[in-house]
Amino acid sequence: MAASSLKTRVCDLLGIEYPILQGGMGGISNGKLAAAVSDAGGLGIISPISGPLDSWLAYEREQIRIAKSLTSKPLGINISIAVPLAKERIDLALEEGVKLITTAAGNPALHTKYIKDAGARVIHVVTSVKHAARAEAEGVDGIIASGWEGGGLVSRDELTTLILVPQVADAVKIPVIAAGGIGDARGLVAALALGAEGIQMGTRFLATKECLIHANYKQAILAAGDTDTLVVGKKSFAPARVLKNKLSQEVQDMESRGASAEEIFALMGTDRLQKGVVDGDVNDGSLMCSAAAGIIKDIVSAGEVVRNLVKEYNNVVVRL
Repeated sequence: MAASSLKTRVCDLLGIEYPILQGGMGGISNGKLAAAVSDAGGLGIISPISGPLDSWLAYEREQIRIAKSLTSKPLGINISIAVPLAKERIDLALEEGVKLITTAAGNPALHTKYIKDAGARVIHVVTSVKHAARAEAEGVDGIIASGWEGGGLVSRDELTTLILVPQVADAVKIPVIAAGGIGDARGLVAALALGAEGIQMGTRFLATKECLIHANYKQAILAAGDTDTLVVGKKSFAPARVLKNKLSQEVQDMESRGASAEEIFALMGTDRLQKGVVDGDVNDGSLMCSAAAGIIKDIVSAGEVVRNLVKEYNNVVVRL
């Protein structure tokens, strides 16, 4: 089966060759990584949150320009609606000529019409059928249905990708992109079988040469097995899937003892992400990671990830 069989409405919507999106991982998905994904035929997405709040807009502009200097292909920006400066970051992205904005963690009614009136596309991240239907009603162009297996922030409803995606696909008419625990071509084929028309991956792109995370973080992903992630913050704050380590185990133990959110925040501090991402402290740093870590076995370029997915997609389909 030829690679052209991967052509879906997502490709037409976004002007890309393959319906493969790189997740907008806050402070990690920079211009270099996004450009490498886009240049290989997928869609790279910049997440413009890094450093102090007063530097976010300058950082976003810098990363968009870096990406555009490395590729002429489409790029996206991820905006968390609930995070400060959302409107300002949207304005900046539109000013810089970005034609796709993925929105998350908030009401799609707030910015969708504004973005579309400016000539850009909007894809909204959801974790339930209810939110998918609402986003469609507000005019978004596509849905990212993100399951419980995903890395970083996840839903309290604990709906797996296998359960969530087909129900969202049945509930809306716009294209659906599956996310959460997808790390190889088998996941891509499965997503299409469930009714999705594309995939978004985050953790698979962490283990790439272009990704800025510390080498220790990457090696921890490669070393992880099927039971080496857990979700912290189910009761005390926003739940997030991370790699098991000394820090995440301490947080889980505190939660099981009924510790308050304030006590857990005191343990987490403000530097735990930096410890993991920048310093490579795999014991006391926060290492966000999806359950797909167990099937990731090598560090390659981001472009190779996309090309390998397409090649192996055809092999999986032929075997079926």
